Amino acid sequence: MTALVARHFFMDIRNIAIIAHVDHGKTTITDALLRQTGVGGEGVSMDSNALEQERGITIYSKNAAIFYKDTKINIVDTPGHADFGSEVERVLRSIDSVLLVVDAQEGPMPQTRFVLKKSLELGLKPIVVINKIDKPAADPARSEEQVLELFMELGANDEQIDFPVVYAIGREGVAKTRLTDESHNLTPLLDVILKYVPAASMSVSGAPLKLQPFNLGYDNFLGRLAVGRVYEGTVTPNQNVFIKKPGGETRSGKITKIFTFKGLEKIEAKEAGAGDIVLIAGLPDIYIGETVTTDASTNPLPAIAVDEPTIELNFLINNSPFAGREGKFVTSRQLRERLERELEINVGLRVEFSASDIFAVSGRGELHIAILLENMRREGFELQVSQPKVIIREEAGQKLEPFEEVIIDTPNEYQGVSIERLGSRGFILKNVRTVGEIIRLSFEGPTRGLLGYRNQFMVDTRGLGIMSSRVLGFRPYAGEIKKRTTGSMISMESGKALSYALWNLQDRGTIYIGPNIEVYEGMVIGNTAKGEEMFVNPTKGKHLTNVRASSSDEAIMLTPPYQLSIERGLEIMVEDEYLEITPKSVRLRKQYLTKTERTKAARSN
Repeated sequence: MTALVARHFFMDIRNIAIIAHVDHGKTTITDALLRQTGVGGEGVSMDSNALEQERGITIYSKNAAIFYKDTKINIVDTPGHADFGSEVERVLRSIDSVLLVVDAQEGPMPQTRFVLKKSLELGLKPIVVINKIDKPAADPARSEEQVLELFMELGANDEQIDFPVVYAIGREGVAKTRLTDESHNLTPLLDVILKYVPAASMSVSGAPLKLQPFNLGYDNFLGRLAVGRVYEGTVTPNQNVFIKKPGGETRSGKITKIFTFKGLEKIEAKEAGAGDIVLIAGLPDIYIGETVTTDASTNPLPAIAVDEPTIELNFLINNSPFAGREGKFVTSRQLRERLERELEINVGLRVEFSASDIFAVSGRGELHIAILLENMRREGFELQVSQPKVIIREEAGQKLEPFEEVIIDTPNEYQGVSIERLGSRGFILKNVRTVGEIIRLSFEGPTRGLLGYRNQFMVDTRGLGIMSSRVLGFRPYAGEIKKRTTGSMISMESGKALSYALWNLQDRGTIYIGPNIEVYEGMVIGNTAKGEEMFVNPTKGKHLTNVRASSSDEAIMLTPPYQLSIERGLEIMVEDEYLEITPKSVRLRKQYLTKTERTKAARSN
């Protein structure tokens, strides 16, 4: 291992990030690069997290390193969803170029625009990879033209506009610099990286260490870990260092271990030099953007900003009648400890720990929060959460709220209902463009208007529409927004739901449960189409008589229930409800279960 690390220490180094919109193929390309350079086998993927593999998206930023022509290429794979955009921004500060992956059929999408703008502002010169050129509706020339238009629109300089283009089929591990070329691997892409990505700077011999973390990790034995770039000097184990905040405040610490990357593996190293990306342990309070140095008089590196949260909700222990049936971790202390551990690595999250059993959690969006909740339930936690609400700021006496850009791709026949729905939620149509047989609509509006809309959008477009969004920042409060047109169907009895009762109720709205599912008083078992709350008895059986008539044995035909997931629950719940989350179940319930409790609460308010 020592020989391997020593050889890498003196190698030429290139640092790149791979960025793209959701599902444009960046992880597929990265996995193929790992395999073809001999540092990744079949089945090895950058998306190693179970949730990432199930959903087909990148959630957590990850590091890898490949070796080609005596050059070490550090690759950082970044999330494509806007809720994890804070991961992307931090990475861009620590690399020297980006591979911008664009789908040959869809062209640039909102997240493409977001990450590209950040990289151009930092002076990086991207390499554009037009991926999925084998799709039936692929149009590489049009996608390339749209990328060029986007570069110009975002204020790219002459050097940045003259970007190299590589065409790829990531799934097959093939790349070419001209569409007419013959190629059987990704060598053309690797050659373009060596040609256009500047070599990582090598510091002057004897220069003091300068290292800046851009990501955090956690290990049960080593504690808090930091992934960072070495800008100057050399980092070694057992090295005494100073940690400087961007404002200049200084504290001391000691690095206990350092690791470099080979493929996806972390290799313990005896030293790492300027230009490399390393993982360090031993600094329990290290944070993103701080400067680690061996010289107390060194000026700190420029700060790395972390995006502020946009939504907030309460986490609390599960106190429903079914509490404790499925979970291993059910106490307030266990919930507090889990959230404290999450804060070690999830820098987009904020938690306010109060003396009570209620913890105010803020995040970047519904998906950001839903991923945390899904991970917690799989670990054995039981908890409840309140309805997500946007964070309202007040500056200079003016209320501000987060706004988002929304881009919708939909067949022509569904554009009208999409415009109408978003218009009623405070969104303004900014642009309409035809992309093949699809209409692309661009909107801007308050994040509040998007909460609870995604499911409605899928219904409105019969599952054929694609919606993506990105946060634009805080703007003046947009006023009242009317969103929900349905009411809750609330059980007023406890017991097992019966087919006969559900059959009679399904014409009144949408049912969330099936027969033989246990329910309790105050549990929300569906919604009502007319918009008012309705109290029902899902345990009611058919009245039996000793008279048998030709019409008495009607066939019971139940519509399949609308299965609640965490994301669906966060979307459809209302202010006076909780989403109950356990390892095996997701339920909606009223905060006050009985009618008497609800009446008392209403009077006290």
